[in-house]
Amino acid sequence: MAQGHTISIEQSDEHVRVVHGDRVLAESHRPLVLRETGCPPRYYLPRDDVRLDLLTPSETHTYCPYKGTASYWSLPDAPDLVWAYPDPKPDVAALKDHLCFYDVEVDVEAV
Repeated sequence: MAQGHTISIEQSDEHVRVVHGDRVLAESHRPLVLRETGCPPRYYLPRDDVRLDLLTPSETHTYCPYKGTASYWSLPDAPDLVWAYPDPKPDVAALKDHLCFYDVEVDVEAV
C-alpha cells in the first residue's frame, strides 16, 4: 500500500438492509466493514445475502490499485449500483464473494 494509505476490514454483526424504492435488495447480519483512507466506511455483504436475481451484470469494470478490478451490477433505474471484487488483491482477500452498495441506498440498523 502507498505510504499513508490504509485499508482495514472488520467482521460486523450490525444489521444491514439495502432498499431501493420499495424493494429489499440485500439484508445481512454478517457484513464486512471496510475502512479506507479518504473514503467513507463501506459495508460489503456476503453474496448469499444479496438478491442478485433483481440485479443485472453491468459492462462496467474499474481498477483500484489496492483492491483490484471491480465488477458492477445495475437496476433499470440505477446503473452500477453494486460492485464486488471477484479476484481481490491478497491484502483484501476477505472481500471475495462480498458485494457493496453505494451508501446512499443503504439503511444500517444497529443490533
